[in-house]
Amino acid sequence: MPAAKTFYVTTPIYYVNDAPHIGHAYTTIASDAFKRYKRMQGFDARLTTGTDEHGQKIERSAKKAGKSPQAFTDTVAEEFANTWKNFVFGIDYFQRTTSPQHAEMVQELYRRCKANGFIYKSSYTGYYSVVQEAFVQDAKEGDIDPESGQPLELVTEENCFFKLSAFTDWLIELNSDPSFLQPETRRNEVLAFLKQEGGLKDLSISRTTIKWGIPVPDEPGHVFYVWFDALTTYMSAVAGTNLWPADLHMIGKEITRFHAIYWPAFLKAADWPLPKRIFAHGWLLFDNNKMSKSRGNIVRPEPIRQAMGADALRYYLLREIIFGSDGNFAFDALVTRYNADLANGLGNLASRTLTMIHQYRQGAVSLDGEASPLPVSETISAAIDAYERLDFSRALEAIWNLIGAADKYIVEQAPWKLAKDPALADQLDAVLRNVYNVLRVVTVLAAPVMPDSCARIWKLLGMTTALEDERLGALEEGAGAASRQIPPVEPVFPRLDMKTIIAQLD
Repeated sequence: MPAAKTFYVTTPIYYVNDAPHIGHAYTTIASDAFKRYKRMQGFDARLTTGTDEHGQKIERSAKKAGKSPQAFTDTVAEEFANTWKNFVFGIDYFQRTTSPQHAEMVQELYRRCKANGFIYKSSYTGYYSVVQEAFVQDAKEGDIDPESGQPLELVTEENCFFKLSAFTDWLIELNSDPSFLQPETRRNEVLAFLKQEGGLKDLSISRTTIKWGIPVPDEPGHVFYVWFDALTTYMSAVAGTNLWPADLHMIGKEITRFHAIYWPAFLKAADWPLPKRIFAHGWLLFDNNKMSKSRGNIVRPEPIRQAMGADALRYYLLREIIFGSDGNFAFDALVTRYNADLANGLGNLASRTLTMIHQYRQGAVSLDGEASPLPVSETISAAIDAYERLDFSRALEAIWNLIGAADKYIVEQAPWKLAKDPALADQLDAVLRNVYNVLRVVTVLAAPVMPDSCARIWKLLGMTTALEDERLGALEEGAGAASRQIPPVEPVFPRLDMKTIIAQLD
C-alpha cells in the first residue's frame, strides 16, 4: 500500500512576551481543525506550532519580571505547550526559536542568501516599534505606535540588510495568484503595498543594540532581527523530514506582510521552496475592540475550558465567526451557542436516537435498508466543500441543518407511535436506521472541530474503530455492518446555566 501523501499545516510562531490568550487559541483551533480534516481525507497531515522567543520586547519583559530572558521564555513557552495539550490539539511539532536546531537553520538561511548576493552591511537610522519588532517606514519624531500607544524609538545602528527591493516585481506576480494568499482582501492589501510609489526598501535583518538573539555568522555583536529568525521556524521544526514546503500557513491578518513579502523573498534568495498557501484570518474582537495586553481586555482560553470543555470553545469560534473576517467574542454568546447548538442540537439528537434504539430494539439497530430520505449526501458534499475553502462556519452550518432535518423527521415519523403496532416494525426500523445514520455522518463531519465530544458520541454509536481513522470519502458507504449493538446512553453536552457560567468566566 503506498504511503499517504503528506499535508503540512502551520500556526503562527507565537511571541512569548505574555501567556496565551484566546486570539492565539483561535488560530490554533482553526489550524488543528483543518489538519484533522485533511487527515480524514486520507493525508498524512502534520501540524507545527511554536514560540518566538528573541528580541527587544522579550529582553524588557524578562527584566520587568526579574528573570533572565531564558528563564522567562522557558516559563511562557511551557504555558503555550500545556494550553494546546488541554485543547486536544494534534500538535506534531512544537518548535522554540531558542532551540539549537532552529539556530542552525536560521544561520544556514543567512549563509545561502549571502552567498547568492542578497545580504550587505550598512548603518541605519529609523523609528522603531518595540511592540511590532519592526522599523516603521516614513515615521517621524513624535509618532506613536498605534498598538502600544507608546512613542516610536529613534534607533541608529549598524545592521545587516537583505535586498528586499530586488524582489518587488517577483513578489507582485507571486501575490497576484489567488491560490497563494487568501482571502482576497488580504491579497489586495499586499499588492497595494508592493505597488506603492518608490517600491520596496531593503530590510534590516540584524540588530546590534540588543543581545538576546541568534548570532549572525561572522558578524560579531550582531543578532538576527526577529522576522528572519521567527519565520524560519516553519522549516526548522520539520528539519530532516519531507514535509517542507508547507501546504498552508495559517496566520492572523496583522502579520500578513511578513509572511507574503518577507518570507517568500528570503526563501527565493536562498533557492528554497516556497509555502503553497497562506490564509490570513481576521481579528477576534472583545467588546468590538482588538484584544491586547495594553488595553487590558485579554481573554484567556483555559478558564473557558475548565467551565465548559475545550470543544465548546472550538465550536463557538469556528461557527460564530466567518473565517477570514473580524468577529466579536462575547461570553453570553458562547453560552447561548453551546446550549442551542450543542446541548439542544447535537446532544439532544444523540440522546433521542440512542435512547429510542435501546427502548424499542434493546440497543440493536439494523443498518440494511433503502436509501435515507434525509439530505445526507448533500450535507457531506457541502461540508467538505466548505472545509476545503477554510469556511468552517459554513461547514458547521450545513452539518447542523442536517441535525435540524433529522429532528423534524423524528417528529413527523413519530417512532413512539410506530413502536405500539407490530405491523409497523419495518417502518420503525427504517426510522431508527435513518436517524442513526445521520448521527453517524454528523459525528464524522464535525470531528475536525470537536474531536473529543465526537469521539465520545462515536463510542456511543457502538463503533470500535478510531474516529480519526474514518475517511470522509467513505461516509456514504454506510456504517460498515448489517447491524450495530450500542452501549448504554450517556449525556454528551449537559445544558449549562447562563448565570453560573458567566459568573465563573467574568
